[in-house]
Amino acid sequence: MAGALNLALRDAMAADPAVHLLGEDIGTLGGVFRVTDGLAAEFGEDRCTDTPLAEAGILGTATGMAMYGLRPVVEMQFDAFAYPAFEQLVSHVSRMRNRTRGALPLPLTVRIPYGGGIGGVEHHSDSSETYYMATPGLHVATPATVTDAYGLLRQAIASDDPVVFLEPKRLYWAKDELRPDAPPFGQAVLRRPGRDATLLTYGPALTVCLEAAEAARSRGFDLGVLDLRTLVPFDDETVCAEVRRTGRAVVVHEATGFAGPGAEIAARVTERCFHHLAAPVLRVTGFDIPYPPPMLERHHLPDVDRVLDAVTRLQWEEA
Repeated sequence: MAGALNLALRDAMAADPAVHLLGEDIGTLGGVFRVTDGLAAEFGEDRCTDTPLAEAGILGTATGMAMYGLRPVVEMQFDAFAYPAFEQLVSHVSRMRNRTRGALPLPLTVRIPYGGGIGGVEHHSDSSETYYMATPGLHVATPATVTDAYGLLRQAIASDDPVVFLEPKRLYWAKDELRPDAPPFGQAVLRRPGRDATLLTYGPALTVCLEAAEAARSRGFDLGVLDLRTLVPFDDETVCAEVRRTGRAVVVHEATGFAGPGAEIAARVTERCFHHLAAPVLRVTGFDIPYPPPMLERHHLPDVDRVLDAVTRLQWEEA
């Protein structure tokens, strides 16, 4: 996946001289996860620029660049490192098009490695997607496959609206074929068909759900797995069509449960699919705590057993 992201950035920079990269250690080092490896040497430090350790300054600079017609791509090194720049996102980036009555789009992409699973300490493993989802004016994408890493990032950079691009750290080293046919931005994809219930997920939790669906076969459950791919815009049509077909749904993500993405997803599904549901929509999430130390993160993150436990609680006795 890291290689697919690197290729997406390289191809975007080659195709459009307005694309500029900014971030801490992205030039000579190639980024902490080497996603920008070789790009400074190929395109020059003016287009792949190492910045000071000042996230608010980085995003403020990128906002000005976008206002003047460039297409900046910012790397925020780690998820929780982006919080100092959150004021820029809320007060300016998300509002610029609306503030100018559509006259001033803001083609800006903010890349954020996020989520757990790599043994990172505090401020290195947050699942902060809720904040961005709740900020009108921002698009939010999170790839879970190699093809989507390339395709969604190319589409994000080409967009005239600001995109928060959340990259699952635990999947950076996942390997798969890179296909040129990534679905459109904003479209969910059924990764595995199922008859009995649908697992709704995205980003780092996709692999957990696929493993859970496979394990569920021995328990007599045929589970579908739907990858949301983008959280904003949200693909109500595909999600609801799949849930109406199976009649049961479990939302799975690493972010906390209280007021997390799953709460919104469950509410939307319930409102639109109520008469098709055989059981309440359940959630399997991270716990409502600050991110735990590395040795304890396995207890915090959703796993196959927790997903299967939720599936067994979908009121099958009434089926």
